[in-house]
Amino acid sequence: MKGWILIAIAAGVIYYLATRTDKLDEPIAQTEAMLNKIERKLDAMTGTQIIRIDKKKAQLKASIGERLSGTELTELDSILSSADSFSEFKDEYCQANVSSHPVFSRDNLQFICDNL
Repeated sequence: MKGWILIAIAAGVIYYLATRTDKLDEPIAQTEAMLNKIERKLDAMTGTQIIRIDKKKAQLKASIGERLSGTELTELDSILSSADSFSEFKDEYCQANVSSHPVFSRDNLQFICDNL
């Protein structure tokens, strides 16, 4: 039981230091710089680049792909193309009081918003 209490206290102290103070900003920045340096070295050694895939968007597209018409699928591709258009869509159409979209049907819009 003492071990769990000590772990909880340590987690609380780390959380406090990370959110309420700037004591951990420098070590976090150093860690991120080191990870970027390692990533660049890997790119140089292998000649390839690390590609990060947003799996949530790909899963959304795969799960709703058979439900959408051609125009709706094209609209979904344009929405998922950039982070800005994705966040604008989420802010504008995924509110509780919005029930229509010029391209998506009401059911498909609700399904997309539920899975975001």
